[in-house]
Amino acid sequence: MGTHRTHPLLRGGGFVALACLLACVAVAGLAIGARDIDPITVTHALLGKLPADDYNGLVVLTERLPRVALGLLVGACLGAAGTVMQAVTRNPLADPGILGVEAGAAAAVVIGIVIVGVHEPRGYFWFALAGAAVAATSVALISRATTTASREISLVIAGAAVAALLMSLVTLLTVRDEAVYSSLRSWSVGSLVGRGLVLGELLPFALVALGLAVTLGRSLDALALGDEVAAGLGVRVGPTRLWAAGVGVLLAATATAAVGPVAFVGLVGAHLARMLVGTEHRWVLPYSMLTGALLLCAADVAARLVPGHGELEVGIMTAVVGTPFFVALARRRGRGTA
Repeated sequence: MGTHRTHPLLRGGGFVALACLLACVAVAGLAIGARDIDPITVTHALLGKLPADDYNGLVVLTERLPRVALGLLVGACLGAAGTVMQAVTRNPLADPGILGVEAGAAAAVVIGIVIVGVHEPRGYFWFALAGAAVAATSVALISRATTTASREISLVIAGAAVAALLMSLVTLLTVRDEAVYSSLRSWSVGSLVGRGLVLGELLPFALVALGLAVTLGRSLDALALGDEVAAGLGVRVGPTRLWAAGVGVLLAATATAAVGPVAFVGLVGAHLARMLVGTEHRWVLPYSMLTGALLLCAADVAARLVPGHGELEVGIMTAVVGTPFFVALARRRGRGTA
């Protein structure tokens, strides 16, 4: 990874500009849907200037606002998770979805629902956290045992294998129960539809995870210099890497418990953040939270505009954008130009 920097004023101005763009996308998320609502009506609804029984106001406040807020929160978690995982592994191809962490969280949640009988979002979180941790550990061990590829590629291969296995388990558990399959069909590919009610229960976990991520800036900068240099700077490399990896797992687990597995948001969000602000993680982390939120909310709006009956799940839209980006990035890394 490069070491270029940008001027602090440019960083601050860019952050404000990005936040304004995110606000515009959020307003679009409140206005666009099966029933389009003009921005003025949206504004009046948010300010409480509409009658309590106004239909448009009810749609904005009870259906779309929780959905947009959840998209912002989950996108921020995934963006930060991508940055943390790329820094910990020193692998620009890392992402919670690519490394199988989201699949582990999803599989554990489905096990909790189908076998244990958990039906509360808080319960989803604990299963997701355990599943994400197991998946991350498994991928790390498998990649270390692989000797036929570079570290970067071995991580991706191990992550893809673990993710495929775990998502097959999810399919096996859900298709055998028609009621479970019906309720988890959209969630299993990543969806914000009808998930607004989980916002309140998972908000504390998300805020703690994001707060912990912000504190990792200096540690991640030290790890980026290499283990020997980091140790020379007084950093306890092993515990620091383990703690940062734990925060990344916590971020991914929270997001997956809320909306299901959504791939590539962390990958693209982290790279966009570095393109905008350089490589200092005290800036990259907050920027990646904004870019992750922007990507997820924009994908959710785009999913409502696809011609046809109904709308697509947001996980499908992020895959449409993220897959070509991942392929291009992998090809670039393969030519040694990144």
